[in-house]
Amino acid sequence: MSSLVGRVFARLAPLLATLLLASPAPAQSPAPAQSPESALPEPAIPNFWDPRAPREPVEVPAGRTIRFLTSPDFPPLHFLGADGVPTGFVVEIARAACVEAGVACTIQARPFETLLPTLEAGQGDAVAAALRITADLREGFAVTAPFFRFPARLAAPVAAAAGFDVAAVEAARVGVVAGTAHEAYVETFWPGATRVAAQTLADAQEALRTGETDLLFADGLALALWVGGRASEGCCTLVSGPFLDSRFFGEGIGFVFRPGDTQLAEAFDAALARLWARGTYAELYLRFFPVSPF
Repeated sequence: MSSLVGRVFARLAPLLATLLLASPAPAQSPAPAQSPESALPEPAIPNFWDPRAPREPVEVPAGRTIRFLTSPDFPPLHFLGADGVPTGFVVEIARAACVEAGVACTIQARPFETLLPTLEAGQGDAVAAALRITADLREGFAVTAPFFRFPARLAAPVAAAAGFDVAAVEAARVGVVAGTAHEAYVETFWPGATRVAAQTLADAQEALRTGETDLLFADGLALALWVGGRASEGCCTLVSGPFLDSRFFGEGIGFVFRPGDTQLAEAFDAALARLWARGTYAELYLRFFPVSPF
């Protein structure tokens, strides 16, 4: 997990947990009322599954209980509910996948930095958390294909959103967070843009809100929470994208299993594909992402 995104969600965790658990229905944006022309984007549900990929159930050892590990402090992906029980998009996807795969599961929250060591020590069977898939992770563990990615997005003032053309980025003042992959992406693909580097995402967001920049290019998940929340004061919305270049923004996240548990990873891969086909993935996505980062 990038330190930038981690810091953003650590600050937002208490508020987000309250908002997400206020009702079993999809959470409503707490932003001030907006006029029709300033409405937030329609929800977009990502699809990471090849329709030709196998979806038939994969047999797993009978009677085995899968011990999932997660962390309590990264909403809306994984956090503790008001009752102290782990929840969040990744956690609920894990629960649904367990049912679909026909295996019993438990889910325990531990500090994020201890998840992989705990898995390696045999005190858990799988991790359901925002562990980014890398070549090193795949080499050391059995990993499913990604079921969520961290897209980059552009945010713009509401007044500039209608009819937005991504070609306009080249002539714009684009806010970025200094030293991030997002700054490198703008430098690489929109060299004509005037990059305005901020030290923090909050600073970059404020620069867009006050008109010091024309656009903001940053992590889509953080921006979706911002444009749908009170801090933005209804100023801005998401435009264009999502941008999913794995060289800059990674491959995404999947379930991580102990080395050698490749059959279990395959069983969950197939279960995840069936959850998408049944519409369960979409239902859970809309529950936790009232403003979609995609």
